[in-house]
Amino acid sequence: MKSDSVVIIPTYNEKENIRNIINAVLEITEHQFDVLIVDDNSPDGTGAIVDEMIAQWPDRINILKRAGKQGLGTAYIAGFKWSLEHHYEYIIEMDADFSHPPRKLIELQQACATGGADVAVGSRYISGVNVVNWPMGRMLMSYYASAYVRLVTGMKVRDATAGFVCYRREVLQSINLDAVEFKGYAFQIEMKFTAHRMGFTIKEVPIVFVNRVLGTSKMNSSIFFEALWGVIKLRLDSIFNKARFIRQPLPPQLTA
Repeated sequence: MKSDSVVIIPTYNEKENIRNIINAVLEITEHQFDVLIVDDNSPDGTGAIVDEMIAQWPDRINILKRAGKQGLGTAYIAGFKWSLEHHYEYIIEMDADFSHPPRKLIELQQACATGGADVAVGSRYISGVNVVNWPMGRMLMSYYASAYVRLVTGMKVRDATAGFVCYRREVLQSINLDAVEFKGYAFQIEMKFTAHRMGFTIKEVPIVFVNRVLGTSKMNSSIFFEALWGVIKLRLDSIFNKARFIRQPLPPQLTA
């Protein structure tokens, strides 16, 4: 039976993790989650592993194969569009490397399904600093980046750069996905800020974030500086380009 919830996992060279992370999602029994892998033509064979698993779970696992490495934001936009076309009600972002605990998918989905949230964020900072095995410099950079986002935007989300997020379908239908600008961590800020400006309710669910053990991090300085200047641009747009934050009309069946 088709689930109402899908977990989007973008991948680039994740052969060490991909089989285990998919199995971890499929093994959750309290609620069924389907999986969509968005793979950017990983040269290490990640896509081939997913194809093998699809043969075993054709109704639960799907893959979008893209021509090359195009950025985290565009991967999620492609996944959002696919998920909307396939009529999922709860659409979740999650990393492939087990930094996001799969068991927390249940709480994120429930926050949106029954807890009054339109957007549920798996938050590292809502109950202190819950990060394991990060270098101190990166942890401080991430923590103060979120504080910087709150200061500039006025948004109260404590983990604005978080990539473990559940959206209700209506939120993604209301945002003009083709107008989303940023590709790196600023993408995560842009999506939350846009939902906030549109009046959607954002709630944070505490998680413990564990740094990847296998594979290679995709973080680099250009992604960080995109987020730094992107926050200022988002704030200016909210003042001078308010049309950007007007909700898109929903399909007729949802407005009746």
